[in-house]
Amino acid sequence: MNKQKVILTTIILIFVAANAFLGFGYFLGQKQLRIAEQQLKVQQNNTKIVNFTKLFIEKVLKAEKEVSFEERLILENAVRDLSDNDVLTQWEKFTASKTETEAQEEVKNLLDLLVKKFFIN
Repeated sequence: MNKQKVILTTIILIFVAANAFLGFGYFLGQKQLRIAEQQLKVQQNNTKIVNFTKLFIEKVLKAEKEVSFEERLILENAVRDLSDNDVLTQWEKFTASKTETEAQEEVKNLLDLLVKKFFIN
């Protein structure tokens, strides 16, 4: 009878240890999943920033004629897709510029902000 108790106690301890090990592994896996999700979000945001910046350079800075309504709409949608209030505010300052000098200054500020957003993430 004592031998059976020892075996039963040993089995229970093994199950408890295995359960604790698996529980620890589960929580560790959850932590790694959260980190991976955060990294994915940063990567997706950086991709949006790069795509908008590329589009802005192509449609605005390299433009040889006035930017069309359709192109402005594409740019507006792309900047809103970033879901970043700082970038949107700077974009609105650029689009509200009254003079060429003011627009040039706001372009510099916008590009500077985009680069900072890319590297801060």
